[in-house]
Amino acid sequence: MGRYVSGRFALRISDRDGMAYPYNEMVQEWTGAWVHISEYEPKSPLLNPTNHPTDAQSLEHAKPQIADATIEVGAVGVTPNFFQTLDETTTLSDGSVVTVKSMMPLSIQQPSRITKMQSFLGNVTVSTS
Repeated sequence: MGRYVSGRFALRISDRDGMAYPYNEMVQEWTGAWVHISEYEPKSPLLNPTNHPTDAQSLEHAKPQIADATIEVGAVGVTPNFFQTLDETTTLSDGSVVTVKSMMPLSIQQPSRITKMQSFLGNVTVSTS
């Protein structure tokens, strides 16, 4: 295997500013760029964050609590007798009879839909209307 020369008269071009510097005064940065010792910048410590252990969040051998829970949902839908049913019968020119059924609210001032939901879970009651 051959030997390398010392390079005491050699020059090398800096990758940072493009100027020629003595070969023996060049160093390689962590990015792989060859720069003069006056231009050298060490690697930022922010690029190598320290390891911070996480806080414990749960038990290793936890057993879930078993509870009897029944959920009943009732009274969901439209209030009875809120709509009136209208039947319209029409006779067409070919003699066929068409019956159209429609639903109209009893009052325009009332909201068009009233919903109620109750949920029972243990001692908690939630009512939405």
